[in-house]
Amino acid sequence: MKKILVVGMGKVGSLVGILLNKRFSVTGFDKLPPAYDLPFPVISGDVTDETTLLQTLAGFDAVVSCLPYNLNLPIATTAWELGLHYFDLTEDVPTTTAIRRMAETAKAVMAPQCGLAPGLIGIVGADLAKRFTKLRDIELRVGALPRYPNGLLGYSFTWSPAGVINEYLNDCEVISNGVFKTVPALDGIEVINIEGQEFEAFSTSGGLGTMCETYAGQVDTLNYKTIRYPGHAKLMRFLLYELILKDKRVLVEQILTEAKPPVQADVVYVYAVVEGWKGAVLEREEFYRAYHPREIDGKPWRAISWTTAGSVAAVVELVADGLLPQKGFIKQEEIPFERLLGTHNGAFFK
Repeated sequence: MKKILVVGMGKVGSLVGILLNKRFSVTGFDKLPPAYDLPFPVISGDVTDETTLLQTLAGFDAVVSCLPYNLNLPIATTAWELGLHYFDLTEDVPTTTAIRRMAETAKAVMAPQCGLAPGLIGIVGADLAKRFTKLRDIELRVGALPRYPNGLLGYSFTWSPAGVINEYLNDCEVISNGVFKTVPALDGIEVINIEGQEFEAFSTSGGLGTMCETYAGQVDTLNYKTIRYPGHAKLMRFLLYELILKDKRVLVEQILTEAKPPVQADVVYVYAVVEGWKGAVLEREEFYRAYHPREIDGKPWRAISWTTAGSVAAVVELVADGLLPQKGFIKQEEIPFERLLGTHNGAFFK
């Protein structure tokens, strides 16, 4: 793997390109020119144009899509046709299911879900689970939040509004009482206290990736919830269901993007809890980190940007080094956490 195309030159995509460009020959691809200078060339084009997409991808060894979930499938399909390694950040279950079907006959790697959740949180959860001889519960939580919230929502859209709305509307896969089932998003609200600060967490779609399948028959409880400031879920339910805007996603995205623009001072919470038996003893293992903005190559980056970009860039490194399978579908929970931390970009999470 030498030549990599990064599609989508937003904040995350630009940083993915910057990180990978230290080792690989990177080219960006976007409909609009980048907002600032980048240390690699950027091709202008429209991913919805199949001919343009095919001609553009043909010269590369791998493609990383950093676009909203609803634009990923044509890129994945083209990568599959050309035999390129494919990586993305999607949280969308139907998109991942379609990519997984393609992966059965793929000549290269098909690795969606390489962000934070799904992605890093699944890698962390699986790492904790390996320490037990018998599992009981796996509970995973992630929150990307403004450090200094204002307003009743206590939120700002530091990543794709389309992705957030998708997570809030689609049903969520869980294992409850040992049985696989789906539950509504924005339900199952619980209180979390982190270093004296109270938060709420509630079910959102896609965060587990393929973990329900992986841990079927092994756990009594497996779930993923998103961390927010208290009151957020109630207001989102009002907006989406009481005002009946759930079927007007574009309008909701526009309203929320204009009302809650991104802030520079953000924080990403990653919290995983696994309970089970080590021999005959019932024990509990926890992982908690709070990630803040950091400077990379002299430029400040939001926590959500560098954690997401660092995660997918680390997986690309592992494939390039032959430390992960070289073709077919890659489950995030099958990626060893220590091996990810050993990569150049995975070291950000130490």
